[in-house]
Amino acid sequence: MRVLGVDPGLTRCGIGVIEEGHRRGVNCLGVGVVRSPVEDELPQRLMTISDGVEEWIRAHEPDVVAIERVFSQQNVRSVMGTAQVSGVVALAAARRDIQVAFHTPSSVKAAISGSGRADKRQVTSMVSKVLGLSTPPKPADAADALALALCHLWRAPMTGRLAEAEQRAAELARNHQQRLRRAARDSSGTGGQQR
Repeated sequence: MRVLGVDPGLTRCGIGVIEEGHRRGVNCLGVGVVRSPVEDELPQRLMTISDGVEEWIRAHEPDVVAIERVFSQQNVRSVMGTAQVSGVVALAAARRDIQVAFHTPSSVKAAISGSGRADKRQVTSMVSKVLGLSTPPKPADAADALALALCHLWRAPMTGRLAEAEQRAAELARNHQQRLRRAARDSSGTGGQQR
């Protein structure tokens, strides 16, 4: 599986591509950032990021695009820009029929370091170790993008199995309800006779 991880940001949008190798190994195929000039108007900045992300998608042809789920209660203006970038990235993937997955920052940190409260230095260090990188990816947005991709790669099999189990449970519940309705109809069809 090839995963393109995206740490959305309006000024710096982190991008990292990994691929599952032999014997559960993981290879880093590329890492970087897509930048948009602060002096540009918002629509132009979003188009710049969209063009950059589409370039990465064309070059690496990922199976999945993993994006950090945006949430914050502090800086609304910053969150709005980040959310808009997330939407642009999801749209770029959807146009190519590429699956999109969203992961919270705490779930990414927990997957990479074992703690949902890990700091950026710890995440960068673990990403470098897991991928065997001789130098840590910089800036932190790039390392975060690789962490997102790794999180998805490691959690996708479990998420898939959970979705299958939920689907099977819903199917079993429907079948059970149908049997109960049939049994109720059959018992009422006998006119409620008892021996």
